[in-house]
Amino acid sequence: MKVSEIKELTTKELFERIDAERDVLKKMKMNHAVSPLDNPMKIIVVRKNIARLMTVLRQRQLIEKK
Repeated sequence: MKVSEIKELTTKELFERIDAERDVLKKMKMNHAVSPLDNPMKIIVVRKNIARLMTVLRQRQLIEKK
């Protein structure tokens, strides 16, 4: 997911997407602990997506404070 796509989302959608991505990450980690994933790099991609979402959310919060 690109930053330009993330910036188009509303704040509510950002919260929903963060929750969904966190659930996906938990499931992927559990599956990887039981049996190795075909591509463990997917875990890193999901973590980076969560970080991007949270960064945009934080930027919006700082703008609202000003």
